[in-house]
Amino acid sequence: MKRSLILGACLLSLSLPALAQDEFMVSISTSTPMAQQGAGLVLAGQAIEQRASVRILLCGAAGDIALNGAQMSALKPRNVTPQQMLHGLIKNGAKVEVCALYLPNTGCQATDLIAGVTPAKPADVAGHLLKAEVKVLSF
Repeated sequence: MKRSLILGACLLSLSLPALAQDEFMVSISTSTPMAQQGAGLVLAGQAIEQRASVRILLCGAAGDIALNGAQMSALKPRNVTPQQMLHGLIKNGAKVEVCALYLPNTGCQATDLIAGVTPAKPADVAGHLLKAEVKVLSF
């Protein structure tokens, strides 16, 4: 019986790191050139591949990445647009939001956003940022 309890405790302790998950918040801001926006999206994708939970906040002009029908250039070396990268991140589980000021200040509506992107709720974002385990990357 004692041996079973010890073995069970050892197995549980080995599985705990697999259950723990880093959380990342990637903020992409107004004045960011497209290549830097792409860099933030690439790092978010790499974090997801390494089993992190990723949340992306698009602010200012970066919110345009999330608009239906947005026209943008493809970035080398993969020849994909930031919006194509964003679609991939959403498909792989990233939570993507436009900042609360984006829609009212651009004349756009939530219906103008691509599937999987929602308007951010400031209190929710602030609460997320205050978590000790959240790492914030800003581009």
